[in-house]
Amino acid sequence: MKLFTTKQIADLDKYTIDNEPITDIDLMERASMQMTNWMIQNFSTEHRLLFFAGPGNNGGDALAMARQLADFNYQCEVYLLDFGKDLKGAPQINRNRLKEQNKVTLTTLKSINDFPQLTENDILVDGLLGSGLSRALEGLAGDLVKKINQQLNVVVSVDIPSGLMGEANEDNIEDHIIRADFTLTLQFPKISFLFAENEQFVGQWEVLPISLHPDGILKTQSPYFFLEPYDVIQRLPLRSKFEHKGSLGHALLIAGSYGKMGAAVLASNACLRAGVGLLTTHVPHMGYSIIQTAVPEAMVSIDQHDSMFTSFPNLEPFSAIGVGPGLGQKQNSQRALCDLLEQSAVPLVLDADALNILSGNKNWLEKLPDGCILTPHPGEFRRLVGETQSSFEAIKQQMAFAVQYRCTVVLKGACTSIATPEGELFWNSTGNPGMATAGSGDALTGIILGLLALGMPSVDAAIAGVYMHGMAGDIASNALSEFALTAGDIINNLGKAFLKITS
Repeated sequence: MKLFTTKQIADLDKYTIDNEPITDIDLMERASMQMTNWMIQNFSTEHRLLFFAGPGNNGGDALAMARQLADFNYQCEVYLLDFGKDLKGAPQINRNRLKEQNKVTLTTLKSINDFPQLTENDILVDGLLGSGLSRALEGLAGDLVKKINQQLNVVVSVDIPSGLMGEANEDNIEDHIIRADFTLTLQFPKISFLFAENEQFVGQWEVLPISLHPDGILKTQSPYFFLEPYDVIQRLPLRSKFEHKGSLGHALLIAGSYGKMGAAVLASNACLRAGVGLLTTHVPHMGYSIIQTAVPEAMVSIDQHDSMFTSFPNLEPFSAIGVGPGLGQKQNSQRALCDLLEQSAVPLVLDADALNILSGNKNWLEKLPDGCILTPHPGEFRRLVGETQSSFEAIKQQMAFAVQYRCTVVLKGACTSIATPEGELFWNSTGNPGMATAGSGDALTGIILGLLALGMPSVDAAIAGVYMHGMAGDIASNALSEFALTAGDIINNLGKAFLKITS
């Protein structure tokens, strides 16, 4: 799924009106009916529905929803925010239709004193302002948002919470943004929905299709994408009947140090579950018996040092290399990583302490071989690129970094984003909060390494690895709960995830 800026979405609305063709009032009716159907499916007629409508298209949607729901015997009231000017176009038509229907109380809200008396069973529908904002709400609109946020009632926002901007929000005023429990967004999620700091405003969001013109979507260029199953299915390699372990790649994993051998075990198991033919795990001497016992399917390369990474084997046999989980940042390990960057002729997956070492030696970034995949969490990413004011600024930095250093950058989080050397960005749609657990990142490194060693292009391996990691976590959480989820559960359910996506 392509994702677009709010300006592009407005242009797609216009393209649909011009080329379907359809009138703007009929497109509004189609959109509002989708939201009405959602309301019917989720709330009974025992609830009173209070609609707060502004002068624009979000207000027009709210007016249409109130009329439609009244026809289904919902008790609806509309409070139309007075901006001192008349409604125009489709919103005005919907106000006229509401008056003609004569089933809904319509009140003009001229001051905060006009705010209605509520009961705990009332549901508030926010249709005040849409995604076209360029500055924070002020005056009566800002006061009304604060008043709504003070209530304990369920809040449903039309398309986007009023006051929230579709992309960057670092200059916004948090108290002047609706805190919705549900956001019913039309056709596409807004980019700002994918940022952690905006969860408090967006709540649970649902994408409702409104059949914007497919030609317009196809023609409109965007660097942003939201991953769906097809994006992964088309990237996974097909296996020939005559494949053997020697034809399915040989991965080298460099991981572990004294007290952190668990990271090497988790990443090794995940790599094998991802389908690689052969795996060699390089560990300090003290980790030999641990890996040999915990991961019998892996071959073991033993470092000359007892407790840390200081060297690596001949690289010729390997089709991909992963380095970082549980590695430590000792000086000897730093020198060995520098040598690895200079000598590797195959793509690398760099994670955890490998990234922290790079952050302290940023001149080494020029040594990254083509096809490298970096998998930082937000703290590691900040150490690499510096502080950013917002998640939107962070993804801009992520995309610029990937282009500059010809690598793929996987920025881990609730909506993990994958930036490509070509300047594109993919957000993941799988995963759950239960995956915020020790070792989850080590599992991801192993999965991506396994897919990369199979011969998948770096971007494809990163996209498929992130998606399958999240899907395995979802399967595990459904069986075990988010509270009880461990990294081992993610790995153990990876096979079910592959079955699910390929069936």
